[in-house]
Amino acid sequence: MSEMQDNVVPHTRMRSLRDAIRKVQLGEVERSDVVVELQETERARLDMLTDELKDVFREIPDDDDQFSLQIISGSTPRLWIDATSHVAVGGDRRTYRFLKDTRLGRVVILETANIDDMADCLTEYIAERVLEREKALEGDWLNNRLREVALDSKVIRVKESRTPWLAVAGAFGIGITAGIVGLVAFAWFANPL
Repeated sequence: MSEMQDNVVPHTRMRSLRDAIRKVQLGEVERSDVVVELQETERARLDMLTDELKDVFREIPDDDDQFSLQIISGSTPRLWIDATSHVAVGGDRRTYRFLKDTRLGRVVILETANIDDMADCLTEYIAERVLEREKALEGDWLNNRLREVALDSKVIRVKESRTPWLAVAGAFGIGITAGIVGLVAFAWFANPL
């Protein structure tokens, strides 16, 4: 048994809760510094992407309010393009991920480390959305115009329809009279007295 006691290292330190709390607090500060640095790195990458797209953002029509085009900080900074799509930096801090929320879940449209490829993809996405909006507005205008034409033609038909009804009623009256005369004539000649 004496051999086992020889292998035991005696504890020369006394345990202190205050020292343990301080050690944990220092660890948390170091981790939070790392998290802040990572968020700043992600934000800087998104700022670079935003700089690449400044000319595209300027060309968006002023009356088109569907685009957000702003970086929102948080636990994961994101460059919001519109209400359903955004760009985030991937876990490796070099990769851009263009994500879109759909009814079926979140979809990755493009994941790349090349800032030019991402800027081109975003430019094309914005162009498609602008065209979709123009088509929707044109469709609304066309629907309104067709409704106006239909209402105008209905008014014209109502005005024109008063005269044909009189003609139809007159023709119907003449037809009934001719039918009665025909029946009387048939009855007269079919049953002579």
